[in-house]
Amino acid sequence: MENVGVMMTTPMSAYLEQQLQQRFTLFKLWESSQSLADSVKAVVGDAKIGADSKLIDSLPRLEIVSTYSVGLDKIDLEKCRERGIRVTNTPDVLTEDVSDLAIGLALATLRKICACHAFVTAGSWKNGDFQLTTKFSGKSIGILGLGRIGSAIAKRAEAFGCTISYHSRTKRQTTNYRYYSNAVDLAANCQILFVASSLTNETQHIVNREVINALGPQGVLVNIGRGALVDEHGLVSALCEGRLGGAGLDVFENEPDVPEPLLELENVVLLPHVGTDTVETSMTMADLVVANLECHFLGKPLLTPVI
Repeated sequence: MENVGVMMTTPMSAYLEQQLQQRFTLFKLWESSQSLADSVKAVVGDAKIGADSKLIDSLPRLEIVSTYSVGLDKIDLEKCRERGIRVTNTPDVLTEDVSDLAIGLALATLRKICACHAFVTAGSWKNGDFQLTTKFSGKSIGILGLGRIGSAIAKRAEAFGCTISYHSRTKRQTTNYRYYSNAVDLAANCQILFVASSLTNETQHIVNREVINALGPQGVLVNIGRGALVDEHGLVSALCEGRLGGAGLDVFENEPDVPEPLLELENVVLLPHVGTDTVETSMTMADLVVANLECHFLGKPLLTPVI
């Protein structure tokens, strides 16, 4: 398979790049100044740059898109179906890390862990104690999207004595968590709202002004899904005006750009989209990307097919 052209769309894992280099002819879209139309049979994208319609049209020999992510919103799936291009992602292997981080964001926001750290390092502790914060245990939890990650968040929250409710496209028959048929009712009946949905045309800005207002001035929003699931302008306004109690955010609408007002608020915790970024998981994800490519070009069944 050394002669099979594989193109990475953006810098990702150094380990992934090394593994691709060893097995295929690797092209890097961000470095290439030549036409790759006749050379590329596979694209490896991620949550930042996947395979949009323009890229797919420029690669007439493209056979497979293997994304280094679970999300598929950066891939033109309809175009891939039209062209018969296979698509794979990396589900399951990142579930634990993302759900761990979701709970960490909730704890950090409610207990003001980052502000506490700054309080100590600034020497302010010598002048008095830090302000009281809010507990996490026992809170009512709402989860938007009870898929793999949403379910893992619920399992972790249960260990803290939290009550769980959720909203998803359909009611799950395999759980006793309380189901709400819309996001507004879910937000109105929980204290912490975790956003774990997939991003689609239907779920874009599912967390809008009405949902944020329903969550209220004591509520906390935690987003580990995709930035565009939340109306970011509305979120910023609600935080600045005190209509929302706090937010823990790992994702943003226009990454890596973060709205300026968020940088000055003490009731938010901001992370640079690192939900899956542990050494262990990044290597496992990379291995799965490569294994899917190898299966395709050896004529074997794909390990995690989407199309």
